[in-house]
Amino acid sequence: MKTINVTRSASIPDPIRISRYRKVPELGPKILFFTGGSALNGLSQHLKNFTYNSIHLVTPFDSGGSSAKLRDAFAMPAIGDLRSRMVALADETITGHPEVYRLFTYRLSMHQSQKILLQQLMAMVEGNDPLIQAIPNPMRRLIRNLLGFFTRQMPKNFDLKGASIGNLALAGGYLNNHRHLDPVIFLFSKLVNVQGTVRAIINDDLHLAAELKSGEILVGQHRMTGKEVMPIQSRIKHLMLSSHPDKYVPAKAIIRKKNRKLIQNADLICFPPGSFYSSLMANLLPEGVISAIASNNNPKVFIPNLGNDPEQFGMTLRESIDSLLSMMKQASPAVSTDALLNFVLLDSKHGNYNGSNLATLKKKGIEIIDTRLISPESAPYYDPALLSNALLSLV
Repeated sequence: MKTINVTRSASIPDPIRISRYRKVPELGPKILFFTGGSALNGLSQHLKNFTYNSIHLVTPFDSGGSSAKLRDAFAMPAIGDLRSRMVALADETITGHPEVYRLFTYRLSMHQSQKILLQQLMAMVEGNDPLIQAIPNPMRRLIRNLLGFFTRQMPKNFDLKGASIGNLALAGGYLNNHRHLDPVIFLFSKLVNVQGTVRAIINDDLHLAAELKSGEILVGQHRMTGKEVMPIQSRIKHLMLSSHPDKYVPAKAIIRKKNRKLIQNADLICFPPGSFYSSLMANLLPEGVISAIASNNNPKVFIPNLGNDPEQFGMTLRESIDSLLSMMKQASPAVSTDALLNFVLLDSKHGNYNGSNLATLKKKGIEIIDTRLISPESAPYYDPALLSNALLSLV
């Protein structure tokens, strides 16, 4: 057990604090994550046992997979990661809405013809599919309406193979609400009883762009992750926003007031593991995010990736922290380091951090919390229970 100084004396893990949160998760801490993708879903599922007040600001810039189909068809922000996180935070108990959860996690077959898939989708719209019949009214009527909005505006050539019904419902609500995400995210959250707050960092239809050290400019999040195309062959120098999906057209975005308040009022701000640039750093691009972080006097913690992240192109732990701080200080040059980052949470005994130099980090005034975060069952990744306990102990 390791003792550190936050704004109080804290033990990692702190069994008394963790037990208190488990008893009354409704009063649990507001831990805020800048996130995207699925890397945090396991932690989110575990964390909801201790707090219903975690905050997840999610990037809407995904340009691969099923999100790309919707973005191409409707020129809209990506919603797949939002749906994924809301499902991870959904109430899966009998007091929740398990039948809605089953529907929103269902994907259409990759192997059926478009005609059969369209028939299945229309059966849901008409209330005849078993998955939709299991849902009581008025929720069933609301979901049928969402899917109906989508089907009425769906292009004839839209490929339904592998489509997530949750994504289609979100897209239908977005289109019906004058292309605003917040109303349908709120409705979706109520339908699955999300035990936390999930928001897009911005609602704009923008795309990620990256200038590599080689001078090449990539446009599109999927071109950076190494999942759908070959991994990048040069380090990322600058991350930017583009208004065009295929060529770099500079764009700016401003964070909304309610998201700013979420950041300013969080009990703990977490820069979590995941795709370093397209999930974490992308959330910091909109104007106002970094000033909101700096104005929050509560602890800020960075949890580095384990192993190889193709976006980081072999960056060491120190280089990762330097990049994170450099990006934030470019937006707010006068802000001190301790207003932006206080702790690095890691497990040096069991994790691979690519040449971590703990002594160098301490010289920056950043405190290292080196504690057990990886179990034999989770290795080589973080154990959601151990990581959750460590974060809860800091609040």
